[in-house]
Amino acid sequence: MTDESGFDIVSPDAIADGRATDAYFDRTVETLEHADRNPRVVAEVTADQFPTGEWELLAGVKDAARLLEGRGVDVDALREGRLFDGGPVMRIEGPYLEFCRLETALLGFLSHPTGAATAALEARYAAPDSAVLSFGSRHVHPSIGAMVERSALLGGLDGFSNVAAGEVIGREAGGTMPHALVICFGRGEQEAAWRAFDEAVGEDVPRIALTDTYSDEVDESVRAAEAVDALESVRIDTTSSRRGDFEHIIREVRWTLDAKGFEDVGIFVSGGLGPEELVELREYVEGFGVGSHVSNADPVDFALDIVEVDDELAAKRGKLTGKKEVYRTDDGDHVVALAEEGGPDDGEALLQPLVRDGEVVREFDLDAAIDRAAEDAAAVGFEAPVDDAE
Repeated sequence: MTDESGFDIVSPDAIADGRATDAYFDRTVETLEHADRNPRVVAEVTADQFPTGEWELLAGVKDAARLLEGRGVDVDALREGRLFDGGPVMRIEGPYLEFCRLETALLGFLSHPTGAATAALEARYAAPDSAVLSFGSRHVHPSIGAMVERSALLGGLDGFSNVAAGEVIGREAGGTMPHALVICFGRGEQEAAWRAFDEAVGEDVPRIALTDTYSDEVDESVRAAEAVDALESVRIDTTSSRRGDFEHIIREVRWTLDAKGFEDVGIFVSGGLGPEELVELREYVEGFGVGSHVSNADPVDFALDIVEVDDELAAKRGKLTGKKEVYRTDDGDHVVALAEEGGPDDGEALLQPLVRDGEVVREFDLDAAIDRAAEDAAAVGFEAPVDDAE
């Protein structure tokens, strides 16, 4: 069947119906139905069996819940915005055929957003006092733009650029000017481009001039500050092949703007930035645009494993058998234990009801999840993964 949209996109209907599945799950359903078997199972979604010391930020729970809605299962999961380090992030209990075909999509709904949200949190911690925006949706398939931007916000970034994603998640996208706008006015006419932008856009749009199109970054930054009275910042987005010592360039821009009396004009930097660069530049920069570090983050390698069948322990080799619980202790530890054994005295059980008999029993508030992520990251001592972090 050909998608009538003309794009190579799996439709929401196909995902909800269980057709966005690996073929061997179709074979599994055929075989179990032929054998008249549909055992009641406990299945867990896990990345690492034991704590590894590497924290990750759970995302994608809202979409996972919608996928499991209407199925005859009970589901418990960490709340979106919780950090985890080993053990299950989701547990499904019910007849296996109720969700067999959904495994592929379910893991995708959790794996990719969790990787992006964790990368966003890394960027947030690398520049805690700077504005950090998500600029990376151009690096991924447009059908997942909203997932990328929602994950970026969950990780603590201050905004994003994708307009359609904003319509999906109920937030307004932001942005100023690309090099193409400056080029359309021609070489030597940068002032005309900056002034036209200032005159054309609404008052709520930040006056940030792109100042590395044709000339030296210092030269264009000073010219922009002289050309636009209400200029808030200059943006440096120099191609990596022409940067040289990028930190020195940014320091020189800051020095020269100050020397020329433009102390109030900030600097915004974008283009191939990760935590290392943010730590290096944050002393001189008011804002960053982070792209591929978030949008191209590796998905977390979740797997779904059956750990009990008809109340009997069951797990394949290399997996921990039995129904489990995970706990957060007062000092920020992440503890994995068999559910029947209980947890530490000061442990908070993290697996909370998500679906009961096919009904979603949880609200999804993005602002609350953002706050939860910030609080949990502080509680567990999350750090940006950089060699020279201060």
